Amino acid sequence: MGSANDDTVDMIVVQGVFQIAEQDREGFIAETLEAQRISRGETGCIEYVFAADPLEAGRVVLSERWDTRRDLDAHIAAMTARREAAGADTDRVSPLSREVVFLEATEFSLG
Repeated sequence: MGSANDDTVDMIVVQGVFQIAEQDREGFIAETLEAQRISRGETGCIEYVFAADPLEAGRVVLSERWDTRRDLDAHIAAMTARREAAGADTDRVSPLSREVVFLEATEFSLG
């Protein structure tokens, strides 16, 4: 792992929080399953998961880890192309709010 630009960066971490109407949370997660499968098969994907917060009924957490920024950029481009090809889907669950951050991370051992 590592970036072509900086040997100290071991991976790119993406963390997101989505607020969903409580009654729509399971449907929202179900709608992400195919994207999770596709993303996990992409070059450089270490982890890609949407998960329900066990303590807050309307909260969904996104966790992604990528080998390089180039891999993440390719993923974003592919995801955008898939969404554009699919067109607008008015039946999908829309988040009430969302926050997503990208972080450069260095791996270390606690042991």
